Amino acid sequence: MQEELMNERDAARRLCLSVRTLQVWRWRKRGPRFLKLAGGAVRYRAEDLEQFMAASVCETRDTRPAADGES
Repeated sequence: MQEELMNERDAARRLCLSVRTLQVWRWRKRGPRFLKLAGGAVRYRAEDLEQFMAASVCETRDTRPAADGES
């Protein structure tokens, strides 16, 4: 089974980002993994976008001490 590849526009839409953001991230060697095909075409695999999003999850923690009566 051949996996479907996404172009920049579709990948950006899936990540809720602009195409320009993906372009800058590639230039800075950041962001999700991508494929560079013959002729310079850039494509993204769904699994790479999913891994990128999973790795970008941040936990929030309240570092304030609990007030009396709070648990």
